[in-house]
Amino acid sequence: MLPLLVAMGQTWGTAGAQKAQVHPGDPATRVPLDPLGYALAAAGPLGLLMRRAHPVAALWVTIAATCAFVYQGYSYGPIFLSPIVAIFNAVMAGHRRATWLAAGTFYLFFVSYATWIVPTPLGLWHHGAVAAVVLLVLTVSEVARARRDQRVERERVEEEEARRQVSEERLTMAQELHDVLGHSISLIHVQASTALHLIDEHPEQARTALATIKQASKDVLTEMRSVLGVLREGAPRSPTAGLSRLDELVERSGPTVTKRVVGTPRPLPPGVERAAYRIVQESLTNVTKHAPGAGATVTLLYRQAELVVRVEDTGATLPVTLGDERGGNGIPGMRERAAALGGSLTAAPHGHGFRVEARLPVPPAAGDDTSEETE
Repeated sequence: MLPLLVAMGQTWGTAGAQKAQVHPGDPATRVPLDPLGYALAAAGPLGLLMRRAHPVAALWVTIAATCAFVYQGYSYGPIFLSPIVAIFNAVMAGHRRATWLAAGTFYLFFVSYATWIVPTPLGLWHHGAVAAVVLLVLTVSEVARARRDQRVERERVEEEEARRQVSEERLTMAQELHDVLGHSISLIHVQASTALHLIDEHPEQARTALATIKQASKDVLTEMRSVLGVLREGAPRSPTAGLSRLDELVERSGPTVTKRVVGTPRPLPPGVERAAYRIVQESLTNVTKHAPGAGATVTLLYRQAELVVRVEDTGATLPVTLGDERGGNGIPGMRERAAALGGSLTAAPHGHGFRVEARLPVPPAAGDDTSEETE
């Protein structure tokens, strides 16, 4: 519709403009429209039909038609609408150099026409006014193109950021599922092995192991629903575990696991609580896998600007039932959790057992006990 609207504006507008510019007997009069004039007035808008596929060609067609119209002496005015549209379109299409060249050629034509062709040559005022109009059109086109490019770039960055956040959420869910499944399945495996070993000679102890398996399977289903719930639209994205559930985790891990708290407990950011809980969970999972029968101590040390999470075990006292497993993502995953919060994690043999210690930065609170325990 744009070429049609431009054609209507140019032809009707020029027909109206010539009333003030056509003065018979005046040497400076403009020529009244005739069939050739109407054809040239429509030629520029027709060139706009190919503005999308061939913007530079459309620009040169409209400029040529306009120059021919002016050269024949027809009235000034709306005839310049089609080259303005063509210049704007070419700049927006990215053909800046070709557009500036065409606009410069257009300007040189007007200077030559006003100097050597018209009966009364026009001076620098006319040339400066034409240059100002041409530069104004080019400037507006460049500004519009720059703003469009900025908007496109901003949208691209926002899309990349959204994809990055989705990837981070997927990684977080993968870590959560690893921790949940690793701990619970390992506990179930150990308790099932114990039940099978004791079911004939000590059925009551086997019953206790089976009850532990039942509770562990229930817990893992609950946590999996919580983790996978973030995939549903509108699901809350709150942490699935925190230090408020640490006592439950320690109790579920068996009577050989104890918990110690040093310093004054205080509310911590959800990310820190979730990381601390998962580090303890993964550490106890490793104890279950690689040091069955070992005693384990979970220590939370509240300092002014950090939370120290320490899990120590005394070494295996029973045969390793999961000894066929090699490697895994447990310790690297714990390190990644700590590093994501700006903290650190060490995992190494300690005495006859193993120690995992994580240092997680937290906002300081007034009156915190900064004293450290005796090693």
